[in-house]
Amino acid sequence: MIVVYTSPGCASCRKVKNWLKDHELRFIEKNIFHTTLNESEIKHLLMRSENGTEDIISKRSKIIQENNIDVEDMTMNQLVEFIQENPSVLKRPIVLNEKTFLVGYDEEEIGAFIPSNRREPLRLVSEL
Repeated sequence: MIVVYTSPGCASCRKVKNWLKDHELRFIEKNIFHTTLNESEIKHLLMRSENGTEDIISKRSKIIQENNIDVEDMTMNQLVEFIQENPSVLKRPIVLNEKTFLVGYDEEEIGAFIPSNRREPLRLVSEL
């Protein structure tokens, strides 16, 4: 199942949801401001991201900038608690399923969410 972590007013979140609907892909939407992420969800997101906090936390977020916070200096428990208390630090949208992990909306990369049995075969240039 595809899970999409979103926030209200996020243009990229709307693009991802529309793309998934257009491709008739079922998904679960989790609004990070209406649903507190539990510890295991946050750890799962960090584990799935290639570069840990770098991929999913916005260093430009207001709370990080104003308080000069370095998430790299936090323990895992501190980081989980920080994200739970300040969900706005998460980049959005975060889209994932069992195989694929995507942050933001990327027209090329989002295609990985289409199951292989529904993808059109690639046409060789010589066939054209």
